[in-house]
Amino acid sequence: MATLAANKRTAHRWNLLAMIVIGVFFAFGSFWLLQLMQATDIDAQLGGPPDEPDYIVENFSFVRMTPNGQPSYVVSGKRLAHIPLGDVSNVEQPLMRGIEPGRPPMTVVAKNARIFHEEHRVDLFGDVDLQRPKTPASEALRVRTQAMTVLPDEEIVKTDQPIDMQLGASSLTATGMVANNATMQMQLSGRGRIVYPPRQR
Repeated sequence: MATLAANKRTAHRWNLLAMIVIGVFFAFGSFWLLQLMQATDIDAQLGGPPDEPDYIVENFSFVRMTPNGQPSYVVSGKRLAHIPLGDVSNVEQPLMRGIEPGRPPMTVVAKNARIFHEEHRVDLFGDVDLQRPKTPASEALRVRTQAMTVLPDEEIVKTDQPIDMQLGASSLTATGMVANNATMQMQLSGRGRIVYPPRQR
């Protein structure tokens, strides 16, 4: 009789343990499902995963202002897709134009660009063409390359790629360049070649 009672208690304990295990399993399953649903809701609220565009603008144009309220430069393009992860925008057919008063207006076009908003940096790719008109202090400038980085706030453009440059009537080829539009200074790196026009008599 005692053995039968002990067996019943043991069976009852195993049943109770099994119910606890099953309950814990369902609790964890419900928690996982809740987390998954919350993550899905967050993605939906933010417009999708952070590595996919949260908004796209066609034929856009925007003006960045200086701290004192003056226009600094204009960025326009055929299409802009903003990626939340890293706060980066991918641009098709970008055009950048410096319009800050007192500076020579410099224009840069390319096939594609990536704008790093937090770093105030623009990387241009594919048939990059920079032009600056002649001023009383400098000759007209044109630089063509396949990749270039623009730091608009510092008015600096730079590349480590081969360049073809026209400065007035002279032409130059080199690899690597850093140009400062504010100070009108330029540094070239690597070996290059300069062709001067014939001296006029």
